[in-house]
Amino acid sequence: MALLKTPLCDFGKKLIPFKLKDINENEISVSNILGENGTLIMFICNHCPYVQAIIKDLVKTTKSIKALGINSIAVMPNDYIKYPEDNLKNMKIFSELNDFDFPYLIDESQKIAKLYDAICTPDFFGFNKNNELQYRGRITELKNLEPVESSENELFIAMKEISLTGKGPPEQNPSMGCSIKWKS
Repeated sequence: MALLKTPLCDFGKKLIPFKLKDINENEISVSNILGENGTLIMFICNHCPYVQAIIKDLVKTTKSIKALGINSIAVMPNDYIKYPEDNLKNMKIFSELNDFDFPYLIDESQKIAKLYDAICTPDFFGFNKNNELQYRGRITELKNLEPVESSENELFIAMKEISLTGKGPPEQNPSMGCSIKWKS
């Protein structure tokens, strides 16, 4: 498990449209998921301890930002042949166990992860209503894979700011997690 941190936000970078299959094998277009005030695209997986550490807070956050007009979509980019914990069956189980209220898509070719320059799970991309990137940071501070009790939900704060002003915070702490498991 290689620990990586996300690069700085490339403010204004445009959302790249894509279509992928969800956990029920239905093709979903990100264009049909866009929120009135913005969209959160999340690269996550089932087996990464960093994702597991934040998943409950992440689901709460997606529900909270949905009320602000921001829709969320999750993409699983890992090579699930080498990492069967991330296969479609286990994605479905993970989604149900954690009460996902957003589409969970599989990037079998890993093309979408590469187009977005995603590097780890979790990796968050927060877009405004004009589909311009405004946030690429963490959900919260972690210590020993536990959220720090006094830390703020930085993802919620950023997405709320984006919903109200169209701009993300100028200072952002990188997300950190397991490297994406690329195919050879």
